[in-house]
This record gives sequence, C-alpha cells and structure tokens, in this order.
Amino acid sequence: MSETLKKKLEKLNWAEVEADFHARGYALAPGVLGAKACAGLIRDFSKAELYRKAVVMERHKYGRGEYKYFSYPLPEVLQTIRETVYPRLAPIANQWMEWLRLERRFPASFEELRTLCHQNGQTKPTALILQYGATGYNALHQDLYGDIFFPMQLVLFLNEPGQDYTGGEFVMTEQIPRAQSKAIVLSPRRGDMLMFTTNFRPVKSARGYTRAQMRHGVSEVHTGQRHTAGVIFHDANS
Repeated sequence: MSETLKKKLEKLNWAEVEADFHARGYALAPGVLGAKACAGLIRDFSKAELYRKAVVMERHKYGRGEYKYFSYPLPEVLQTIRETVYPRLAPIANQWMEWLRLERRFPASFEELRTLCHQNGQTKPTALILQYGATGYNALHQDLYGDIFFPMQLVLFLNEPGQDYTGGEFVMTEQIPRAQSKAIVLSPRRGDMLMFTTNFRPVKSARGYTRAQMRHGVSEVHTGQRHTAGVIFHDANS
C-alpha cells in the first residue's frame, strides 16, 4: 500500500499546490486515501498500544472530543505521507522564510528535519488521530511543539460529511495586520488531504511581505462521529 500511496502523492499537481499555498495558505488534494485505509485508521483508535498519549479535550478547554498521539513507529500510511509530502513543501516554506526575511531554512528531506528535531531534544512523534461525537468541536489553535517547527502540516479526513456526520466543518481564520479576521470554512470528503499553514503565511504588502497569522479548528459536530488524522512534520519535546 505504501508504494501505491507514494505514487499517488507524487502524481499530485505540486505546482498547483504551491500556487494555492502562496495565494491562500492551504491546498486541498482530493481522494488521497481509499475507504479501506480510512476505515483502518478509525478502527485502530481503540488500540491503546499504538499511542503514546491520549488527550480528552474538554479537560483542557481545547474543545470537546479526544485525540491521541501515535507512538513510533507510525502507521505505514502516515509515515509514507510524512516522507513523501515534506520534500514538496520544504521549498515553499523556504520561499516564505525568504519573503518574510526570516533566518530559518528547512532541510530538503524529512529525515534531515527529524534529525534536527532530535538534536534539539524534540524526539516525540506528533502524528495524531482525532475523534468527535455530537457537540464535539476543536477550538482555534496552532500546532507548535518546540523551537524547531515546520510551518506547514496536513490533515486526512476519514469520514464522509453529510453521511457519517453533520456539522464539523474545518475552520481557519486569517488575521492580516490592521484588518479584521477572515474565516475560511471547508468540508473535505472522506480520503481528502488538506495541507495548510501551521501558524502564518506571507501576504504581499506595499513594503514587501507581511505575516498573516492563521489558526485552525473544527466547528461543532451536530450528529454522528467525525475522525481525522493529523500529520505534523516536526517532533515534540513533550
């Protein structure tokens, strides 16, 4: 399955992905995972041995639902996506760093990024799976886990909206300096992969580029159950 998935990822229109990131801060790739792969990830939510940490969101005022961080080794699907997608996004991230006159540059390969994380004490995997039932939601947030963080991440949608659940839209907000916030609301289908900025994107201004701060979350689920898997490329220190 990993080779088939890798080939599918490599065939994506990466020039279009780059253009979407520059214009909007996110890009959607439809139908990356098949129904069987989605069902397998959902089924494994109950297998405690696969995870290093479980978080009941309501206890921390993060929202309402539960998410679990995978232990290493990651499921083959998530590891393949990490290794294959990262090299495509790294040049976009480096272009953003240049436009915003930031010193940080990101290595070409995922293995080099992981080594950099581990050298800085960030050794714990950040790939996770999230589950929401009726009334569940995720408050707006940013996924920053240490001094070393890659500014792009992705989410895989494992259920079919309107069939498995209602509500539960993926929400992003964009805050450009000296302007009111913009809301972006998306309803990707089962198997879709959404790539998006972790915390900001560059926006053209009169003096070059400025940062637009972005956050993401999930609106309230009305009925059913909603599952997603998140791939964050940098590791964490806790």
